[in-house]
Amino acid sequence: MRFYLSKADEAGHEGDRQRVLMQIVQELCKRPGLNRTGFDMPTIYIPNSNKPSRCMNQIEEVCSDIEKTINQTVQNTLNTLEKDCENIATLIQEKLEQDREACSYNLRSWTKGILFYMLGILLLMLLGLNFLIENVISHDIFHYLLGDHVCEAVLSYLQPINRIWHEISSAHRVYFYFVIFLLAVFFFMFAKFTSRRQPTLSRRQKRQLLENKDYVQNYSKGKKQTLYKEYLHQSVAEHDL
Repeated sequence: MRFYLSKADEAGHEGDRQRVLMQIVQELCKRPGLNRTGFDMPTIYIPNSNKPSRCMNQIEEVCSDIEKTINQTVQNTLNTLEKDCENIATLIQEKLEQDREACSYNLRSWTKGILFYMLGILLLMLLGLNFLIENVISHDIFHYLLGDHVCEAVLSYLQPINRIWHEISSAHRVYFYFVIFLLAVFFFMFAKFTSRRQPTLSRRQKRQLLENKDYVQNYSKGKKQTLYKEYLHQSVAEHDL
């Protein structure tokens, strides 16, 4: 904070101005936040050719300080604009990268889920076919319905289950069905667990983000030089006036 003695030419003689300055200093000393060493209070006033004054007028120095402060503020604001544009573009790019990773993760999860679902369904189908062949449909009818080639292919897939089926006693075959059923249920549950999806952006959201990124990089960021040139042009015009 800086202090200035305005209308210094109307304060009377030099002694009067000294008394005014002393009163101001006494008031400032009562306030700890404003009391500091190296206190300076330039005298400023608007010159009047009809009323000459011997008081020192430091208004030119004050105007120069104000102009320097404005220049520095404008430059800092423009630099902040450029940094903010870069930060916005970086955040948008990170958001798009996260969306790509989420899409890849969802694709892998969907593939795993489909695989485990198919394993569970395959187990139930093999178990059901084995039950039909062993207990409901005879081999002759099975060959007649499906044909020799298809029947041989199905029986080749059923050989592991059929071998286990014949090694188990009839009293324990119900437990075998139960274990196979539980294994299929496990595959279904595991498929549901592995197929969880992460939230992703819609096409409209991704298009909006890309448009915002393009606007920030190609328009807002490039606006810095234009604004600075306009400010310099305005400053030069004011000096000419």
